[in-house]
Order: sequence, then C-alpha cells, then structure tokens
Amino acid sequence: MGNRLVHTSGGLRMERGVLDDIINRLLEVRGRPGKAVHLSETEIKQLCLVSKDIFSNQPNLLELEAPIKICGDVHGQYSDLLRLFEYGGFPPRSNYLFLGDYVDRGKQSLETICLLLAYKIKYPNNFFLLRGNHECASINRIYGFYDECKRRFSVRLWKVFIDCFNCLPVAALIDEKIFCMHGGLSPELRNLNQIKSLPRPTEVPETGLLCDLLWSDPSPDIRGWGENERGVSYTFGADRVTEFVQKHDLDLICRAHQVVEDGYEFFANRQLVTIFSAPNYCGEFDNAGGMMTVDETLVCSFQILKPLDKKPNKFNFGSTSTVKHGSPTKAKLNPTILEHPKVLYAMKIIKDEGVRLAK
Repeated sequence: MGNRLVHTSGGLRMERGVLDDIINRLLEVRGRPGKAVHLSETEIKQLCLVSKDIFSNQPNLLELEAPIKICGDVHGQYSDLLRLFEYGGFPPRSNYLFLGDYVDRGKQSLETICLLLAYKIKYPNNFFLLRGNHECASINRIYGFYDECKRRFSVRLWKVFIDCFNCLPVAALIDEKIFCMHGGLSPELRNLNQIKSLPRPTEVPETGLLCDLLWSDPSPDIRGWGENERGVSYTFGADRVTEFVQKHDLDLICRAHQVVEDGYEFFANRQLVTIFSAPNYCGEFDNAGGMMTVDETLVCSFQILKPLDKKPNKFNFGSTSTVKHGSPTKAKLNPTILEHPKVLYAMKIIKDEGVRLAK
C-alpha cells in the first residue's frame, strides 16, 4: 500500500477510508479473544506518524471537560480493551481518557495500541491518551513490546512507535477539579504550569518531574516522601495528597500504575483513586478491571470488569452497599455511593444485560 497521508495546514492527515478500514479490521475480532488482526507495516507507521502529529499539537497538560470515561493500564490485553468499549460505548458514543501503559506484558500490544491510535486520529478532541511508564524505550525494550514488534514486523517499526510515544501528553485536568496522570505526584511539582513546560519529544529521564508523573506511587505507610521499591521515583503519603489537592483546589487525583484487586482503590480519604483496567492481569492476578465515568456534574462512577470465566459471558458480581463520606468502611470492599463536597462517587456494576446504578 502506498503513502495515504495528506499534508494540510493543520498537520498530517490520514484518508478517511483508509482509517475506517483499519478500525473495522481491528474490531472484526470482537468476541474472539487472542485472534490476531492483520495490518500492514505501512498502515501501522501511518497511525504512528499521524497520531504523533496530533499529540505534538495538543498540550502536555490536557484540559478536558466532562462527561468522560477514564481507563487505567491495559497492557496488551486487547480482548479486555474491546470489552471496556463494549460496556462504556465505542467512540464517539463516549469520550475517553486513558492513563497509559498500553503495551508490554499482554500478548496483543500491537492491536491494543493500534486501535487506540486509530481512535485518537478519528476523534482527536474526544479521545485522549496519556503516557505511561511503559511508553518508554528502555522499559518496553525489555517487557515484551520490542519482541512483539520484532517477531511480527521489524525493529524499525518499534522505533517508529518510540518516536510516537515520546510525544504523548503526560497529565490531564478535568473541569479544573480532577487531576489525572499515570503514576503520581512529584516533590518538584509546585505549579501545574510546570507540566505544560515539559519538552516534547522526549525520552523519560531517570529522575525529575516527568519521571515522577509516570512512576511514583502512593503509600499508606509513610508521611511525606519515601523511597520507591521499584527503584525509580518516590512514594508519597496521604499528607502530600491532602496538601496538593488543597493547594490547587482539586477534588480528586486519578492515577493508574498499580494492580488493584477491584479495578479501583481509594487512598487519602478518597482524595486519590487508582484505576487499573486489565482484569486477570498477566493471567496471574485474579483482579477486576475498572473504568471511571465522570458525568457532566462531576459525579464519578466505577464500572467493574470482572475476569472472563472459562465459559464466555459469565460474570460474578459482589453486593451493593451505601456508605457516607468519612465512613470507616473501606471503599474497595464494596460497591459504594459516597458523598463528597464537590465530587460524588457512585458505583455501577456491569452485568450482561447492561449497566445499573446503585441506589
């Protein structure tokens, strides 16, 4: 296939028919977990080049508006990504923000990242992707993506992806109240405008603000800043979360980066939430996958994607309970509705017949 890219005053564009054909082929494997999608190396390179141009022309700190759905790590679990879209609505029915870690670990990183880039190109102002720590050459060279590119196509294609990843934005702010990133806070982050000033394209450095936004973790065991057992960046205590949200007049910090049993988990008196969207992660964890929906009034609901049973379309769901904000009940143990001064959280449970809001 020849070059189907169009140069315009607004940047590189892909012919609509070519893009739609790619998306259709990527969606043809719905309901067939593990089925490979056949795209050409030229088509994949086009996805990388055009999306890179879009990323570069949008801010490093995205300023977004609700309603929007937020997803955490996917890690090449393509069939689960399709399930997320089936329950949340395929674009453009819903707006999406993904928090990074699209590749590595899972068996279908190429299908995963290609569909995400294709949707970014088709709906550039409704579909958003942040950078995770695995969208980095030094990491995905080791944990699977390099090998998948080399086995199925070429090392040359992997390098094209790296050039694209180096232009991804690193944080998002939803209606000035919900601050999103892949990893967490940084001792260097004093003003959100610092994020806007981070250079792109760039590799992820071993230290500093960009590194921390992609690598840091909350810890219930410390106050202030601590060493991170990953050997990179820091851990931060609940006190740092409270200090940060108060200083910047935020209601919630939303991040990914860690496996959590129920697909979501609160921290720091529900001022921070971790979202992880790859159920049965690596086939080794019996975790659920989570997706957070933010509606127009900043009511946040969590949709829970249970691991697939051996028999398809069979799901097990926990009970639904209600607690008030400040209750000692741990939010991660039960689906909940929680009252907050500015942001409300409501639990939604996904069932085969659809989505129900807990009363």
